[in-house]
Amino acid sequence: MREKLTKGDVKKIEEEIEHRKLVVRKECLEAVKEARAHGDLSENFEYHAAKREKNQNESRIRYLENMLKNAVIVSEESREDEVGLNNTVTLYMEDDGEEETYKLVTSIRGNSMHNKISMESPLGRAILRKKVGDRVLVKANETYSYYVTIRKIENTDEEADQIRGF
Repeated sequence: MREKLTKGDVKKIEEEIEHRKLVVRKECLEAVKEARAHGDLSENFEYHAAKREKNQNESRIRYLENMLKNAVIVSEESREDEVGLNNTVTLYMEDDGEEETYKLVTSIRGNSMHNKISMESPLGRAILRKKVGDRVLVKANETYSYYVTIRKIENTDEEADQIRGF
C-alpha cells in the first residue's frame, strides 16, 4: 500500500533516517563491539541485547526508506472554510451530546491517544473537505454509523507531530 505523506512528513522521515544512520548506527556498533569484548558470546546478555538493538535500528531504516520509495505526496492545503490536513476540528457527537476536538493528519502521524486522526480513518474520510455547520454521516463499518456536526475548524501546523513507530 502506498503511504500518503505531506512534504513535512517526508522531511521528518529523512531526518530520522539520517539520525539513525549517522548517530544510532555508530552507537549500536560500539555497543556490540564492547559487549563482544566481554568474552563468551553464548551467555553474554549484553551482546545479544546490543545485537537486537542494532538489528531493530537497521530494520527501522529499511522500513522508513521503503515508505519514502512508495509514498504518494499529498497537499495539506485546503480552503480556509473547509476541513483539510493539519486542521484541528471541533465536532459535536450527536450520540453522546458532547463536543470532541481532533486534528486531521496523515496516517504516519495518526495517534488516537492524542486525538490525532488519520485522513484515511472512517471519521477522517467523512469530515475531509466539509465545512462548519455540516452534519456528516460517519460509517464506522457496514453495520454501525453515526452523525457528527462540524462546529469549528482551526488551522494548525505539523511541526510538533511525531511520526509513528512500528
